[in-house]
Amino acid sequence: MSTLSPELQALFRRFGKAFNAGDVEAIAACVTPDFRWIMARGPEAPHGRIVEGRESLRGALAERESELSGVRFSEAQVFAAGEFVVGTFRMTATRRADGAAVDLRGCDIYTLRDGLIASKDSYWKQVAED
Repeated sequence: MSTLSPELQALFRRFGKAFNAGDVEAIAACVTPDFRWIMARGPEAPHGRIVEGRESLRGALAERESELSGVRFSEAQVFAAGEFVVGTFRMTATRRADGAAVDLRGCDIYTLRDGLIASKDSYWKQVAED
């Protein structure tokens, strides 16, 4: 894996800051109009949940906000991997329903088009008691 170009570093820096701030419009500005987010969880086997387009992205982020509070991403790194960009992160939050802490590590695989993020395929560590 190699480092990103300065332009892509700037794009992912804006994208990461927007996610941490919960700034939906700034997130949407970093993605293509037909952006595709393959989420880490959801009912669509084997993908999880697939969100397509900026408007659906806005809706998915609003749902996340209704489920989690204090969402924070840290330990983020992004790398060029051929035609993809791979990002790793840690996410912490509190589940609104029961106040339980959420603490997980994840990985995203991105594709790019026209200087914007065209897709984000997300994977999380699924922590469960044995």
